[in-house]
Amino acid sequence: MIGLSVQDIATAIDGRLAKSADPQAVVSGAVETDSRRLQPGGVFFALPGEVTDGHLFVNQALEAGAVVAVVERELDVAIPQIVVASSLVALSTLAKEVLDRVRSAGEANGSTIHVVAVTGSNGKTTTKNMLRGIFEAEGPTVAPRGSFNNEVGAPISILEVDYDTRFLVVEMGADSVGDVRKLVSVARPDVGIVLTVGRAHIGKFGGQDAIAHAKSEMVTDLPESAIAVLNVDDGRVAAMAELTRASVQWFGLGAGADVRAEHLEATASGTHFTLTADGESLPVNLRILGEHHVSNALAAITAARAVGVPVERSVAALEHMTLAERWRMQLLDAANGITIINDAYNASPESVVAALKTLAQLGRGGRRSVAVLGEMAELGDFADEEHDRIGRLVVRLNIQKLIVVGHAARHIHNAASHEGSWDGESVLVADVDEAYDVLRDELRDGDIVLVKSSNSAGLRLLGDRLAGLDS
Repeated sequence: MIGLSVQDIATAIDGRLAKSADPQAVVSGAVETDSRRLQPGGVFFALPGEVTDGHLFVNQALEAGAVVAVVERELDVAIPQIVVASSLVALSTLAKEVLDRVRSAGEANGSTIHVVAVTGSNGKTTTKNMLRGIFEAEGPTVAPRGSFNNEVGAPISILEVDYDTRFLVVEMGADSVGDVRKLVSVARPDVGIVLTVGRAHIGKFGGQDAIAHAKSEMVTDLPESAIAVLNVDDGRVAAMAELTRASVQWFGLGAGADVRAEHLEATASGTHFTLTADGESLPVNLRILGEHHVSNALAAITAARAVGVPVERSVAALEHMTLAERWRMQLLDAANGITIINDAYNASPESVVAALKTLAQLGRGGRRSVAVLGEMAELGDFADEEHDRIGRLVVRLNIQKLIVVGHAARHIHNAASHEGSWDGESVLVADVDEAYDVLRDELRDGDIVLVKSSNSAGLRLLGDRLAGLDS
């Protein structure tokens, strides 16, 4: 974060200094909400939460060398404190203040920071990482750690900028209508990307129309000077062009895309396609597995193009990426020629379908395909229907073996068992340990295995474990 005095911070967040806080003390470190991450010279924001309360860890923040703690009530702890009505609101307020200062300084010296934000039901983190890869080759870049995309994570990421930062990437998730709008008001993006409107978290929203409304908040408040980067292949996303004052640039496979892909081919070594933009075509060889990542790459290239990065340089940066992120279509080599596709960081109906199609494509070369699937979480009343649909798809794609993990995912197994002429190809197991035992006995030389579930199902560690199978 840029250097600010304690008084600067207190003024920005409308806070009251307490515990003999020195107004002139300078914060030289990062802002954190987790006392375990704090480094000397930083600021600790004590956030109340459902599971625990950050106010319980202010002593640890002091021991870690925090200059000041932002709290909602004055505590009998020696650390200087800034007392505010809401530490969560104060976090976003400080992020906006810091970014505004960086922007103003950049405008004064001709090196304005470019802010690119991304939302969508699927692909946010992968696209964010692709943008980071492109921008880091161009200049100092800040992008979120992991999936820091909510009302806490996004401001924390924004607060990492300094006066040298040329590019800021902000990932914006949503648990409800209004979440993205709040983050947009803090980041004020120059470029806002909407990837997809799918069924991820549909249990919280109640339907895809509500999800579309939430994702559209990325572009509804953009000024005329900004650019909305929209997916031409998703009808709900395409309709957002009518909701924004910003100019629109399109990406996708459709003929109307400004940045378009054709001649897609997925192999175990990556995904290959021809990119067309600005009247020119060039081959692209992504080392990231799965055709569905082509759309994410197009979005990243389009956004980078919008802020002046030549398409050729974006492609070169993406071709150097070997992994979107750990546990996201991560290719692992196990013993006896067995390949593990570990994609169990998260799962929505759309992402499971995409991963299964990739598995089926890779299995067409004569290798046996095995799907290990767990629950897709947060589907609410749609859960049974969506798990059932996945089970039937496994059979229709001719995937040869299915291991379903956990009671919550049982409808995948039930549907597969009743589809076609399957007889024993699907197995339902209670937990990860039982799945491992079954697979240890079941896997054959040369198998290709997909491990896919929501994070809460815990299958990501199963994928890692399978990669270490003994011969």
